[in-house]
Amino acid sequence: MNAKISALLFSCLTFSAAGWAADHAEHKPRDMSASWAAALARAPLAVSVAFDAEGGVWRAAVSAGHVTVSHSGDKGSTWGAPVMVNPQAEFVAAEGENRPKIAVARNGNIYVSWTRSSETPYAGDIRFSRSTDGGQTFSAPLTVNDNLDPITHRFEAMGINSQGQVYLAWLDRRDAAAAKQRGKKFTGLSVYYAVSDDEGLSFGTNKKAAEHSCECCRVAIAIDTDGAPVIAWRHIFGKNTRDHALLRLDGKSQPVRLSRDNWELDACPHHGPALSIADDGVYHAVWFNNAEQRHGLFYANSANRGRTFPAPLNFGNFNRQAAHPHVLSLGRQVVIVWKEFDGETTGILRMNSADGGRTWTAPVRIASTAGPSDHPLLAGDGASAYLSWNSVAEGHRVIAIPLTREQAR
Repeated sequence: MNAKISALLFSCLTFSAAGWAADHAEHKPRDMSASWAAALARAPLAVSVAFDAEGGVWRAAVSAGHVTVSHSGDKGSTWGAPVMVNPQAEFVAAEGENRPKIAVARNGNIYVSWTRSSETPYAGDIRFSRSTDGGQTFSAPLTVNDNLDPITHRFEAMGINSQGQVYLAWLDRRDAAAAKQRGKKFTGLSVYYAVSDDEGLSFGTNKKAAEHSCECCRVAIAIDTDGAPVIAWRHIFGKNTRDHALLRLDGKSQPVRLSRDNWELDACPHHGPALSIADDGVYHAVWFNNAEQRHGLFYANSANRGRTFPAPLNFGNFNRQAAHPHVLSLGRQVVIVWKEFDGETTGILRMNSADGGRTWTAPVRIASTAGPSDHPLLAGDGASAYLSWNSVAEGHRVIAIPLTREQAR
């Protein structure tokens, strides 16, 4: 394997929101190439997991420029030998807001997506592969974005509906680059998506979902009860208000505003939302904002397919750097997890709701580490919720989250 590829393992810059914003606000010069090279050279930490119909867990990780997939039959206690997805090593994004994704379809197909970064700062392509033989082998990777300019196509999200269609949505610079060539100003990036109607064998023409997204905050995706995918992202409203937007990818809906915290920021906070849709059709969303009057972590739900969201719940300890929330709904059960730092260790806290988000348990710390760690993610097997969290000291952990009984009304 090429030594340069081996050394440059993945591609997500992870400046802290405060530090990045401060540098940007003061217009300090930054050596983008050097920063990008340093980010590429870090050891990969981010992983993703998904459950299959039999309760097995599948994990996508990155090693030496390769996406690998491994299986666990005991809820993550032990793992089988990893299978290589991409035979040729690539710069694979595998930290924080950008990570390989994995999903298992009802027919057992295993789908994997990731961002392949190039040596050009912030440039990349959306890649995809599938396994139709139970994870024994994977197809030759496809490049999903049909614009192949050396620009941003990154931070993809993947979803599969009940009809077997595979959706990928990502942040894309093609509109901003075209505007620059015309001498026009374009704020932020755009959100694009593509659909596979043949179980991941191929993807159709890229479609634009919205213009003026934030540049480096992950896109979230969830599948509605009618099979329509729904995406959420950090959007730039007005001049530089970085709140969140939501869109049903049904071909007829328009983007709606999800959060109204009015965070004015001339920078990208590297802090995207998370979204889950319950089987009763209620949308559950969580996010981070740092506006002067409304800051911290927030939860809100919508019972009318995202057209309106009531006043959000502010949760977490802002003074302990509460960050990177994730949410999962299992019927009326809803679970939220997030990170906090107590000055010595980073912990993962959780809250549970047994009544669709109406009331919540008190926060409980369920895991901790004294060293570097990934962001927390939630996954479910249809009946139970699990935390997926990777850290340098403890390795990858899959932790069962007990659910709560609904309180009497």
